[in-house]
Amino acid sequence: MLKMSGNKAELFLKMLREDDWEEGMEGNRGRNLKRGKMRAKMEIRSLMNIRMPREVSEEMLEAQDAYLQEELEEKGVVSLAEIPAVEEQYGSSHPLAGRISIWQGDITRLKTGAIVNAANSQLLGCFVPCHRCIDNAIHSAAGMQLREECNRIMERRRMRYGDGYEEPAGTATLTKSYNLPCDYVIHTVGPVVYGGLTDALCEDLRNCYQNVLECCMAHHISSVAFCCISTGEFHFPNDEAARIAVDTVIRFLKEHQNAMDRVVFNVFKDEDRIIYENLIGKERG
Repeated sequence: MLKMSGNKAELFLKMLREDDWEEGMEGNRGRNLKRGKMRAKMEIRSLMNIRMPREVSEEMLEAQDAYLQEELEEKGVVSLAEIPAVEEQYGSSHPLAGRISIWQGDITRLKTGAIVNAANSQLLGCFVPCHRCIDNAIHSAAGMQLREECNRIMERRRMRYGDGYEEPAGTATLTKSYNLPCDYVIHTVGPVVYGGLTDALCEDLRNCYQNVLECCMAHHISSVAFCCISTGEFHFPNDEAARIAVDTVIRFLKEHQNAMDRVVFNVFKDEDRIIYENLIGKERG
């Protein structure tokens, strides 16, 4: 019988890792290799997620950036030229149909001027290992530098507003993109719906879209991809969130006709794609 000593979890994980790379039956080797690679990716992402903001060595950054660029190449970059506007994709005759797109997929693949991160009030990214939220996905793909920059921003704001400062809903904060293909990331904290929907929550969400667009205009960013802010983990109803998003973007584009070349509504779920298609993709005039 094996004598168990020390940390049992570490011992078991070590044995599992060794077992995964044993040849065993020849027919299982390919599956073992694939499983081992996927587990390594999940472990890397988990350790990045839980790492508190602090200085990163040049050697670690070099290794991280090489790994994340390889990951990006594997996923594939999607350029703005590859994303049709709703005018082309759906035959929409809306006056702004040539400047608005609906794209379903992983926002971290998009090579746009900026992508929008639905951040939390700490503005430091998601610390839950491999969580499926957009905040986790963006920070994981950008690299540890993004959390470092966000932390520096929050430290300056805490010095100004007090130690207990948290980023309020509706603001827009611009950062670099690091290992993402976009030029910038714009972080906005969406409202959290605990009970029923209120006018104040709707106004907070409108401010998210309005302030992101004004941030783009102020920094001469001509294309931006919005995620579905406040839906999912923040429980904002998907249909109402989409209506607010579309209305705010259309109003902004009408008021600032030369400000943006393209606004992309990035969706991940089929449910959201259908909602946006009904709101703008199939609209006539």
